[in-house]
Amino acid sequence: MPKFRNVLLVDDNEIDNFINERIIVSSKFAGEVIVRNSADGALNFLREVATDEAKIPQFIFLDLNMPVKDGFGFLEDFEKLDATIRQKAKVIVLSSSISPEDINRASTNQYVYKYINKPLSEKYLEAV
Repeated sequence: MPKFRNVLLVDDNEIDNFINERIIVSSKFAGEVIVRNSADGALNFLREVATDEAKIPQFIFLDLNMPVKDGFGFLEDFEKLDATIRQKAKVIVLSSSISPEDINRASTNQYVYKYINKPLSEKYLEAV
């Protein structure tokens, strides 16, 4: 039985998404993994499920470095979403960035629950 119902992966890298989805499912962290390859795609998905609490992901794994709108842009728009989404979905930044500025900026954002360096592992999931 998975620990959580569903999670959302937001990353423009298809290989990372494939690997992370496998780790999340095989470790029984979540029963369903929704994948969006852009910040806007993820935001649109969240707007679509806003009225159905069962579909709101319990965790959002967010990459910072994406084209068009990066993870910080996602967080700015996340703040404008329905309060139910902001309360139910915990954002976990999953990034390859080792920049102290990025880590500090993400870690101090009120919506970021945790900052994890790529690659994702079962050990990191257990810590969540």
